[in-house]
Amino acid sequence: MARADRLERADRLRDMLEGEYRAHLVVALQNTAAGHWGLFDHQQDRTIRAKIAPTIARLTELAEEIDEQRELLGLEPFALHEQFIAARGPVRSNAVGEPKQAKAWLERLGEPVWPKPA
Repeated sequence: MARADRLERADRLRDMLEGEYRAHLVVALQNTAAGHWGLFDHQQDRTIRAKIAPTIARLTELAEEIDEQRELLGLEPFALHEQFIAARGPVRSNAVGEPKQAKAWLERLGEPVWPKPA
């Protein structure tokens, strides 16, 4: 019974952490969609990197905690963070900009894109 209780607590914690991760990511995506570059690190600018570093650090910290809980539960690693990290970094000159990329991510997550187009 104690093991079942531990697993239930781990699952509740995992669910809470995944919700917190998603909330942080959505806020960051909405800021990027509004024109604040840096989340996807396309420009590789040191000043912008320093500005977005706390957001990236918090997302990474949450993802590590989520993966610990998922491992306890025998689940796959947290795919949303893996996909987000894979989407970051240099891109070709003809790639869409970060605001458009953020809008696509928000749509994929089923979240509103702010500001709404007129």
